[in-house]
Amino acid sequence: MQRPHLSTRLVRAFAPPRIAGGVIVAIALLSAACADQSSVGVTAPASFSRTKDVAPPATPNFAVLANAAVTCTNGTITGDVGTYLATPTGVVTQTVCPAGTVHVGDAAAIAAYDAFLAEYAALAPAPGDACTALTGTLDGVTLAPGVYCFDAAATLTGVLTLRGPANGTWLFEVGTSGTGALTGTNFSVVMSGGAQPCNVTWWVAQAVTMTTSNFQGNVLAGAAITVTGGTFMGNAWSIADVTITGAALTGCQGSTAGNGKGNGHGKGDDHGHGKAKCNQGVGNGSEGCDPGHSDHHNGSNDEHGGTPGQPGRKGNG
Repeated sequence: MQRPHLSTRLVRAFAPPRIAGGVIVAIALLSAACADQSSVGVTAPASFSRTKDVAPPATPNFAVLANAAVTCTNGTITGDVGTYLATPTGVVTQTVCPAGTVHVGDAAAIAAYDAFLAEYAALAPAPGDACTALTGTLDGVTLAPGVYCFDAAATLTGVLTLRGPANGTWLFEVGTSGTGALTGTNFSVVMSGGAQPCNVTWWVAQAVTMTTSNFQGNVLAGAAITVTGGTFMGNAWSIADVTITGAALTGCQGSTAGNGKGNGHGKGDDHGHGKAKCNQGVGNGSEGCDPGHSDHHNGSNDEHGGTPGQPGRKGNG
């Protein structure tokens, strides 16, 4: 059976029956809400006037996802690579570019891409959303966990610091008015205070272009993603194509960390979509993470019986 055309699938993904009104009205309302918020600075997480649960996508190990083409030259990709379309239309071209497993239009890639489209639609601007509006290049800015937005395009440079705990989540929406690309040149994202790059999501209405940047966070792009030079820590998922040249991209390897618009910011329960890995000091008590999801790199002392002032059984405790 022939697969539905991409535009047909996007309409289905972007217009679930429960969302009232057209997408134009949704974008207009969110744009007005964002315009009323403060500009750049360290702020408390934004609040929401509605509740919405968004399940994490079933995209384990896919560092790069594209509709038809992924091209990597003189770079590296840590994680799997996939295209929705099969050969001959779907193609992954690697020139001196080691990567994980390549999936060209197979069942795993199709399922991952469909899950990506569902998440992209779920995170799209909608009536009732609120965000903290950002302007400028973000150079020298420090942001706490929360939901942030650019009304149109975002052109970034310099150093942005994201400061928060290991389970803190950030969502950046670029192009809430309906159009807007994300461009970074000599742009670095620095994580501080235990913040994790896989808990950062960049939802972008149009294309993403990073040049000689040290970028962190998962990108969900409405058009092509182009990374030239530098590093990229996070997943790169595009409704169009992905091109990597002379850059090192490290995916989140199936992390189920919250995406910032989720439950930790008023669109569900109080803990994000997934539980953050624990990395706690001896006997310092809970940090809001889920010890049961720790791995061998991020063990929790408290999962072994520790409480504040009483170290757990880790090590010689």
